[in-house]
Amino acid sequence: MNNETPINVDGSPDLMGKAGQLLHAMRERAGKAVCLLDARMRTLTVEPEEGAATAEYAVVLVAATGFAAVLVGIMKSDAIKTLLTNIIKKALSVG
Repeated sequence: MNNETPINVDGSPDLMGKAGQLLHAMRERAGKAVCLLDARMRTLTVEPEEGAATAEYAVVLVAATGFAAVLVGIMKSDAIKTLLTNIIKKALSVG
């Protein structure tokens, strides 16, 4: 096909040249739209993450540390020490 663009006397493209430019611009916009649609579809169809993300790991770690601190506090109390000591003495005593 002929790639030359016919022009008018004033130097502007004629009707067919303008139509070709319009088609070229439409083709570029359509290509960009298809690219964006492809990216969106790939994003939506990606498998969801399994397990906790880094921020979730941090929250779980802080919660576990807090729970451990509460347990240590409870285990240091005199009532619990006495209770555990009595349970161990009963378990070790024979008959």
